[in-house]
Amino acid sequence: MRILLIATAFNSLSQRVHAELAEEGHELAVVLAACGEQEMREAVFGPGHRAGESKPVYDLCIAPMLTSAIPRDVWEAVPCFIVHPGPPGDRGPSSLDWALHRGVDTWGVTVLQAVAEMDAGPVWAHASFRVTPGVSKSDLYRGELSDAASTAVREAVRRFAFGERPATARHVATRPFFPQQLREIDWARGSAEHVSALLRAADSSPGVLDEIDGEPFYLYGAAPEYALRGRPGTLLATRAGAVCRATADGAVWFTHAKAKRKPGGPPGIKLPAALALAGRVAHLPECPGSPEISYRERGEVGMLGFRFPGGATSAEQCRRLLRAYRHALTRPTRVLVFGGQRDFFGNGIHLGVIDAAANPGAESWANIVAIDDVVEAVARTTDRLVVAALGGNAAAGGVVLAQAADEVWVRDGVVLNPHYRLMGLYGSEYWTYLLPRRIGQAETERVMEAALPVGSARALRLGLADRLVSAPPEAFTEAVWTVAFELAAAPGLEARIAAKARRLEQDEARRGLDDYRREELARMRAIFDDPHAPYHALRSAFVRKALPDRTPEHLRRVAAAV
Repeated sequence: MRILLIATAFNSLSQRVHAELAEEGHELAVVLAACGEQEMREAVFGPGHRAGESKPVYDLCIAPMLTSAIPRDVWEAVPCFIVHPGPPGDRGPSSLDWALHRGVDTWGVTVLQAVAEMDAGPVWAHASFRVTPGVSKSDLYRGELSDAASTAVREAVRRFAFGERPATARHVATRPFFPQQLREIDWARGSAEHVSALLRAADSSPGVLDEIDGEPFYLYGAAPEYALRGRPGTLLATRAGAVCRATADGAVWFTHAKAKRKPGGPPGIKLPAALALAGRVAHLPECPGSPEISYRERGEVGMLGFRFPGGATSAEQCRRLLRAYRHALTRPTRVLVFGGQRDFFGNGIHLGVIDAAANPGAESWANIVAIDDVVEAVARTTDRLVVAALGGNAAAGGVVLAQAADEVWVRDGVVLNPHYRLMGLYGSEYWTYLLPRRIGQAETERVMEAALPVGSARALRLGLADRLVSAPPEAFTEAVWTVAFELAAAPGLEARIAAKARRLEQDEARRGLDDYRREELARMRAIFDDPHAPYHALRSAFVRKALPDRTPEHLRRVAAAV
């Protein structure tokens, strides 16, 4: 079928729906609802349409992520399926927020047809999911909720294609927007666990609005702390970019903060908390350690885990990761798993930290050099097998980082965006060596030019992945351990390790890795040093979540998986 995705933003769920429906053979295009109703009408009816006369050019519209209503003439002309983040009967714009506030154990996703009354249309499919305790809202959205939505959307499309009829649902009263008042933190009375839960339930949107030294900030990310104590509300310490603040019975580390937008002022940028509050935390002690990075060992398998909020890695985070990787190489393991955690594997350089820097061009350069160092270390590892295990999505440099490993394992449902051009960048991380080595030069050029999401099934078929791990998000890490044990015990492992060393030697004889790096970085440096390069405006718009004026052309084009 020809299917149009209508989305406020082409976010992780929209990308997954696009990739999986394309994989099933449907022809898809995207229109961004944020660009206005007229653009939606033009997408549905074609350019130059006349009200009441034009016929839709699509068989079906699906809205995976929508915060505004679809125009009546659109849903009257073509069936429009709304993906609602709640079980059948649930209604309202803050469904998941209310569910987390109530502490439910299970929740659901419903695919219903658009009608005049919001969330009141007939139900085409639904799926439930377990609300994993201690998981942030954003992680839950990209994990358990995304899995349920994928199941429900594909079932709804199948039923529609076979001419089945939808069901009706008994509707409850529509819940309003979830107010910030219910997220308010009482530092004097709130426990570390309670404050952490409030912050997790608002991550990554909208955050918890709070005051620090009389200034309003949105706070994100949280982990309780009981060793550090102080007067409730006091800032106590920093650690790897996070800031510790005292509660009634201990303290909480929050990872990110964003200044509230002032009337008439520019929007704030979500930044590592210590950077966002730089003037207020400079005097605080820096605690050792990096909770974003962990290393565990079981027998002959080591796992270097990392979970950077939002998936982006700043120059300093890359340096910490490189130090941890070098430490892991000193351990007597035969298999080293790189990643293995739920949620994002990596999205490349940290555009927020770069944009907030005094010299964004210089910070961009420092960041790309630092991430290149990590990729090089992985690519040059020849004394053991390295497995990149992706429990969540990856983009740009994060995708290429995974390709430096000997094997790439992805959780079923993961979405990869192995391209740079939408941010006005040529790219680095040795992509001109690693991607053609895996998928060939012609396929590399097609993937990079299309700039469309690649689902897990297609990644496996192309060669961007070597194994699909079918496990729910909360079970992914243990599933990876199990397969890694099998790999470590497999006969012929030493021969594989020797063969990879010979291949690297042969590759370098043809063209040295340093040569790829120099060429890529020269292209990147020219972009970073040019204040008029599109990258700078695109980066600024991205970190400030500026709404586009028009749906990008590559999304408007009808495409299907190849």
